Amino acid sequence: MRIGILGYGNLGRGVECAIRQNPDCELTAVFTRRDPSSLKIQTPGVPVYNVADAAAHASEVDVLIICGGSATDLPKQTPEFAKLFNVIDSFDTHARIPEHFAAVDAAAHAAGNCALISCGWDPGMFSLNRLYANCILPEGKDYTFWGKGVSQGHSDAIRRIEGVRDARQYTIPVQEALDAVRSGSQPELTTRQKHTRECFVVLNDGATDADKARVEKEIKEMPNYFADYDTTVNFISMEELQRDHAGIPHGGFVIRTGKTGWNREFDNVIEYSLKLDSNPAFTSSVIVAYARAVFRMKNEGMTGCKTVFDVPPAYLSPLSGEEIRAHLL
Repeated sequence: MRIGILGYGNLGRGVECAIRQNPDCELTAVFTRRDPSSLKIQTPGVPVYNVADAAAHASEVDVLIICGGSATDLPKQTPEFAKLFNVIDSFDTHARIPEHFAAVDAAAHAAGNCALISCGWDPGMFSLNRLYANCILPEGKDYTFWGKGVSQGHSDAIRRIEGVRDARQYTIPVQEALDAVRSGSQPELTTRQKHTRECFVVLNDGATDADKARVEKEIKEMPNYFADYDTTVNFISMEELQRDHAGIPHGGFVIRTGKTGWNREFDNVIEYSLKLDSNPAFTSSVIVAYARAVFRMKNEGMTGCKTVFDVPPAYLSPLSGEEIRAHLL
């Protein structure tokens, strides 16, 4: 399977590494908005093209993995490139997934391509576990906790505020809420009761106290990101950020509790957890597995937009059906 990468930040580099770990996958093109000659990738001999020339090189790629955009860029990028390629993205603004799906579905259907959106660990692997648990325990309650870890999307949202040079944002589960859920008591928890958010922000040189107050206010009032959480904003130097916050760890928990039995006498807790040293490295591994599925679905004549819910698990594996049944079933 020939894979192309659009964008070469943390996620793009992670995808390149994940491709090398999958012998049936080959990196055949990288597309960038920068000067192609300035981009140094790890895989020898792979051409780097300007995004403007993507249409001329569509035949070189079976699936294009879109890595270069933020949550605000992907609603434009994914429908645009679904007109040229089979595509996959990691769009993660949960509230806007339905409208993003509709836009990508229209573009992919019109071009006869297959697309998959919102692929990663949440949305993605966590989404699957929520679905499985709901089917198994129809009378129950869902809980999702994220962290402690760096949220790349939230960090990027802070960096887009005027006057911000760089930032990291940590999502932190509230331990008391996590313990209450694991007890099976099915507590009613608000968004604010489940997580806190901690931000470490570097401002541009010459920032004043008024700048700090403005940036802190913009962060804490930002809808879909911080407005519903208790948020702490710490202003630090670039040296401190690079020394203490260079990594991108993350993780979290998906938990469903529910009753079974004729008299609902049995308590059950289903829990799926992830502990990740590198958020983009793990997300990349998920995306490459699903790129394989996109390739297979297109070869079977499927077009339009898909999500992880639409993909048979066997399509993710390079193994044959016989091998999967013999070793994993």
